[in-house]
Amino acid sequence: MLKQQLEHAGERANNAAHAFGNLLVDSFHNLALFAIGGTIVWSAVHAFAVMMEKGAASIDDILLLFIYLELGAMVGIYFKTNHMPVRFLIYVAMTALTRMMISDIQAHHNPEMKILYIPGAILVLALATLVVRYGSARYPSAKSDSHP
Repeated sequence: MLKQQLEHAGERANNAAHAFGNLLVDSFHNLALFAIGGTIVWSAVHAFAVMMEKGAASIDDILLLFIYLELGAMVGIYFKTNHMPVRFLIYVAMTALTRMMISDIQAHHNPEMKILYIPGAILVLALATLVVRYGSARYPSAKSDSHP
């Protein structure tokens, strides 16, 4: 009898410890997401203020705002679903490479053959997006019991 009561008390303590651990992990998760989202908004507002101060926005500036938009959407989706939208990371990388290519061409006005590495990388990322989309449609991930 005493042994069963001790085992039952041990199970309750273990369940309480797991519940408390999950609370701490979820709290940190939400706090980190709010911090990342706030940083993205703060950075985007600062970039926009610099554009307004300049009185003009270059294509670099506009692409930077798109990067902030994609990052913000990624955080929002992750916050709602607890799933990292890998495609958005690829989109950010593609936009960043496009921005780098445009900046390089504008700065040097003399594109060389090595500039083709950037569109090649963008093509590889586009193919990666295709693979990720096909994989997620063909082999959807199983829903986890711990997260809705």
